[in-house]
Amino acid sequence: MVAKAAFAGVAAMGVLGAHAFIPTPVSLSRVLGQRGSARSGPVMMATVAPEKVTATPADLNRAANEARGLALDSITAAHSGHLGLPLGAADIGAVLWGKLLQHNPQDPQWINRDRFILSAGHGSMFIYSWLHLSGYALPLEEVKKFRQHHSMTPGHPEFPSSEHNTPGIESTTGPLGQGVSNAVGMAAAQKHAAASYNTPQHTIFNSHIITLAGDGCIQEGVAAESAAFAAHEKLDNLIVLYDANDVTLDAMADRTQSEDVAMRYKAYGWDVVTIDGHDLVAIEKAISDAKATDNGKPKMIICKTIIGKGIDEIAGTNAAHGEAGVKYCDDSRKRLGLPDEKWYVSPETRSFFANRQSELKSEYDAWQKTFAEWKAANPDKAKLLADAVEKKVPSAEELMKAIPEFDPSKNIATREAGSIVLQSVAAAVPNYLTGSADLFGSTKNYIKNGGDFGNGEGKTYSGRNILYGIREHAMGSILNGFAYFGLHRVSGATFLVFADYMRAPVRVAALSELPVGYIWTHDSIGVGEDGPTHQPVETVSGLRVFPNVDVIRPADSEETAGAFVSSIVRKDGPTALILTRQNVNQLPGSAQEKRAGVLKGAYIIKKESGPLKAIIMASGSEVQHAVAAAESLGDGIRVVSMPCMEIFDRQTPAYKESILPAACRKRIAMEAGVTGLWYKYVGLDGKVIGVDRFGFSAPGPIVMKELGMSADNLVEQAKSYI
Repeated sequence: MVAKAAFAGVAAMGVLGAHAFIPTPVSLSRVLGQRGSARSGPVMMATVAPEKVTATPADLNRAANEARGLALDSITAAHSGHLGLPLGAADIGAVLWGKLLQHNPQDPQWINRDRFILSAGHGSMFIYSWLHLSGYALPLEEVKKFRQHHSMTPGHPEFPSSEHNTPGIESTTGPLGQGVSNAVGMAAAQKHAAASYNTPQHTIFNSHIITLAGDGCIQEGVAAESAAFAAHEKLDNLIVLYDANDVTLDAMADRTQSEDVAMRYKAYGWDVVTIDGHDLVAIEKAISDAKATDNGKPKMIICKTIIGKGIDEIAGTNAAHGEAGVKYCDDSRKRLGLPDEKWYVSPETRSFFANRQSELKSEYDAWQKTFAEWKAANPDKAKLLADAVEKKVPSAEELMKAIPEFDPSKNIATREAGSIVLQSVAAAVPNYLTGSADLFGSTKNYIKNGGDFGNGEGKTYSGRNILYGIREHAMGSILNGFAYFGLHRVSGATFLVFADYMRAPVRVAALSELPVGYIWTHDSIGVGEDGPTHQPVETVSGLRVFPNVDVIRPADSEETAGAFVSSIVRKDGPTALILTRQNVNQLPGSAQEKRAGVLKGAYIIKKESGPLKAIIMASGSEVQHAVAAAESLGDGIRVVSMPCMEIFDRQTPAYKESILPAACRKRIAMEAGVTGLWYKYVGLDGKVIGVDRFGFSAPGPIVMKELGMSADNLVEQAKSYI
């Protein structure tokens, strides 16, 4: 066992403030640990440091009951919410924020903070109460506006984005099990950061990832997948607090679960202890022991709690899960020792957390001193870390130059082209990691000489290739965890048909504006012999309907290069790269024209000769058929390659008109998938040649031909239409 350094010493810090922090770095020091306030000016420091105050059980109990009161009052005012967890887990919150979390409320983005994730996101008033009490920039007025429009306290916690900016929220949670899996990703990210930046002389990463989960999270399959991954990779910096109140929404938990959760997690390879979740001493000991133990095992602390504690009429029952206890609110507040004043926080609790902030500031300042020494001794690492924190990546132009052009005489699959492009991307972006769900040999996204991530034979935590095993759902959620952690650019790969296993985390990545990359290969009925179970006819369109997901289906090697560049330079949402198993023809045009065309979403790959008569548009492997068909059809036929509808839709009206002029109504689209979405480009009087049925097992070229994906079929249908 290796003991971590405890918080020690005192420092001066002012009273709790209502500050909102905007991550606008001005120097490496500020980026990594010191930010000013955007709302209320600089933080005021006291001139005399208070004596170190040890949190007493009375301090923590009072804070826990006042946090319960905030939840009662906010949920009552909103006529909506979930009372059970905020009341039942309040004692856990008191110990975490009152004694054990390594963090600095005045710098929510400090890179060596402990990250807390509320996996059971329906209990969001739990985290809002504790963020407010402990001094984050979450004013009481925002707590009072729980679940209201434009508030900082939405119904479920939302990672800071263009929609919300709530400091202290580490991930978007609500879909159960996702937070546990995000925490696994964050723990892996922290291990990678520690291996990459710590030196024998200086430790700048030694934090923990802590998540609070309920029965619903533990029941979800994604949590099981992630738990197995975490144990296998020995993520001993991960602590799961299991709020085991024996209740689910519909009924008591024994109606739907009977397994021994402790034994299940021990079988995975976790350390597991069970405690009374209302015993402050037991909670503190369990978490302290978990943080102090580096034994290669993630930690689960099973906290036996009473859901809705404080509302005697329904506590301990499934009725306590939601807002059913609101009608007993006034009596419950009295039993908790709270005055009639709503949203009450006592002066004693305010003073307690002000002193706690001073204690935390001492640890934070000690880290800053270590960091300054590390920076001076390791300027190259410091530059890499600063770039990672500031989310710097090469420009599109720089990346384009870094990727060698392909031989136009060699026709290869876009997955093979992607493998080649990936090596240049990895060289240009040092913090780029990739992974695959047991399919590196097929998805071909392995970073050569990058090493394998993990703790085991042939692995290292600084490795850039992550082997997820056959765990697509967990992979998607772990990728989000890496992105939330904030120091890496990540991608994950599997066959496109298995993207459906990942839809939940893809949706959350889009909502949270995470720049995650997906490399999905074997993109159509061209898969062939594996048959309809592995031939994704509906999947590309199913992904295109997500808001804020760029779905790029490149047509040849150079478009594949442009697709990877687009995924790297994008910073406000995920990108899906849809790649072929089968070889495709290298298309006409220069490498620069095709790569740049991808960055516009659509471009003219074959211009008409003479007056424009008709437009043929296609994506991916069908663009080669569109080009061949246009050559057969003669003058007046324009071919548009449309690798990404979403990017094209963001272009200016002038650009879109230059590609698809409104005056030309004769439009045909071709894609080896369902046809519906293409009608927004061809119009109701246009024609779409696609596959509105499942495929069948046969060699890929036969499946393609039989289902109409050929130049000959396109020519025949175009002649009858034009």
